[in-house]
Amino acid sequence: MTEVDRRDFLRGAGFATAAAAVPTEASAAIARPPKQISPQAVGMLYDSTLCIGCKACVAACKEANKMPAEVPATLTGWNENTWDSAEDLSGRTLNVIKVYRNGTAEQKDHEINGFAFVKRHCLHCVDPSCVSVCPVGAMQKDAATGIVSYDPDVCIGCRYCVYGCPFGVPQFDFSSALGKIAKCEFCRHLQKDGKIPACCDVCPTGASLFGPVKELEREIERRTAAAPGTPYQFPRGKIGENRPPNAATIPTYVKGVYGEHEAGGTQVRYLAGVPFPKLGLPTVGRQSPASLSEGMQHTIYQWLIAPLVAFVGFAFLARRNLALHHDDDAPPSKEG
Repeated sequence: MTEVDRRDFLRGAGFATAAAAVPTEASAAIARPPKQISPQAVGMLYDSTLCIGCKACVAACKEANKMPAEVPATLTGWNENTWDSAEDLSGRTLNVIKVYRNGTAEQKDHEINGFAFVKRHCLHCVDPSCVSVCPVGAMQKDAATGIVSYDPDVCIGCRYCVYGCPFGVPQFDFSSALGKIAKCEFCRHLQKDGKIPACCDVCPTGASLFGPVKELEREIERRTAAAPGTPYQFPRGKIGENRPPNAATIPTYVKGVYGEHEAGGTQVRYLAGVPFPKLGLPTVGRQSPASLSEGMQHTIYQWLIAPLVAFVGFAFLARRNLALHHDDDAPPSKEG
């Protein structure tokens, strides 16, 4: 990657930052049309109220993707490398369970004096920034399933995807001499064999539920429409799959569905009993960063076409006039 390329990228990032400061109406006018979700898109519903923090999803993800255990240096004293205790997403951890605590932390899914779990991994955006900023096409979004995948054989290690993701998902593996990007790909290698993502397959409560986005949306509507305390059969694994459900009651959900509108929408949706910002989920606007940055680039390029043509014309005239001036000042040639 040349120095010029880096300057161009930073300049583009500056434009995007400046655009973020302008009113929403102006941003919408500049942005290109948002991309629409595929009718066949697959996704995941994570219901924080069902999560018990067992981390079976983390262990299954590690096994399915052949990722090593990750033990922070601060925990090696008691862990002795016997338990995977990753604290956040990294080049060796594609999903992680975190916990929210407040006050006495006595009641689950309560904001005050309560606690709650949250799962973090790639949200598979409808209009992904990582795909937009990747200069070589190492990040790709499947036109049918909507899965955002990564090709390490194409990647040049620029890490623009790391900087461009509004959710802080892609991570660079610095532990390898030939480092590469790590992110959840919905276990697409397992899906080719008719299986489902490992995290959903092992979740004992159905907190992580896989399936077509349209069906997941209907499941969300059913849960949020039912009154708290209503008996409910929570599906597990894959929605519509013949698997014994988790018989429980409808909890008290906070208003909204995280991922429905954030950054133009994502294929991973969250339900929770604690406000999403408290769970550490980034506060992201509805406008897709990719649509805004690409819209600005196209607008700027259009604005520059006329000045560029004029500049080339003036340069040609100046060069021609300079050549004529040199011819007029040249001494007469001597003969004989």
